[in-house]
Amino acid sequence: MTTTVEGPPDIGAGAPARSAAALVDAVFRAREISIAGALLLLVLVTSVANPRFLSGQGIKDLLLNASILVLLAVGQSAVVITRNIDLSVGSVVGLSAFACGRFVAGTDHGVLTVLLLGTAVGTVCGLVSGALVSFGGVPALVVTLGMLYIIQGVDYWWAQGDQISAAEVPDQVLGLGSGSVLGVPYLPLIALLLLAATAYFLRCHRSGRELYAIGSSPEAALLAGVPVRRRTLAAYVFSGAVAGFAGALWLARFGTVVADNAHGWELTVVSAVVVGGVAITGGTGTVWGAALGALLLTTVGSVLVVLRVDSFWQGAITGALLLLAIGVDRIVNLRMTAALRKRSARHGNGG
Repeated sequence: MTTTVEGPPDIGAGAPARSAAALVDAVFRAREISIAGALLLLVLVTSVANPRFLSGQGIKDLLLNASILVLLAVGQSAVVITRNIDLSVGSVVGLSAFACGRFVAGTDHGVLTVLLLGTAVGTVCGLVSGALVSFGGVPALVVTLGMLYIIQGVDYWWAQGDQISAAEVPDQVLGLGSGSVLGVPYLPLIALLLLAATAYFLRCHRSGRELYAIGSSPEAALLAGVPVRRRTLAAYVFSGAVAGFAGALWLARFGTVVADNAHGWELTVVSAVVVGGVAITGGTGTVWGAALGALLLTTVGSVLVVLRVDSFWQGAITGALLLLAIGVDRIVNLRMTAALRKRSARHGNGG
């Protein structure tokens, strides 16, 4: 449970409510700190085994590899917080990347045009999924899984086995994926800006806090006057727009685009979000934690390559981390519920 919707002050209930919110915040701050600690330990151990891992180029590659996954985790977090899920983000990335590649191939279109096109493609996909979930009442798992297959089918039909090569993409677009400012690549900076803006919105704006209220209890949020359908739709539109934006960045990063780009990424994105502390049951977690989860999973993949371990183990480790995160969430929720009940009972006896 989290503090979500502001209401009139209640002197009698104010103290325990603040105490409960402080307890929840402390638990999830500890979760994010533990992820950051695990990430740091992983990097240090790997750098001992291979000192080149922490070279300037090694760090730059790690940040570049994590940037797109971090973006997708930020968009997915907004949906998962509302107690929903979006399994179509990987397909949206592929469709957006291919659409942008087809649009700019052999032209001199600028970066802004490409980014706007990618975002527009993703927004339409998110709008369709969000409308079916929020206003159609169709389960999110069914809708987004169906969208995944529909988008993949459209992408394969459109591509017809063709691909966009880096030679066809304008230099300015490729420059976005390879350029840097003060030695820091553009893509990690873009991901950080979107991450910070989303975190601020979720924490400081009423509309953002209402997403947590929906995830904690949709029925209670509805009774409190929260426009549940509109907020859920907005979360899906945001997730789709971010995925489309990430597709445009995928084109800038890699140059060569095929129909099945980002195939299978939807599960990696969900894993990053859950490992990062966003509860799959909704209502708790932060985008900072989701970004740390994405960085951890990306780092695991890079470490396995550096240590020359079979890539099969990346999937196995990701699955193990996901199961561990869900198990930890369950244990923490049970203990927090018990602790909050005790505090509530003591307050009731004291009153």
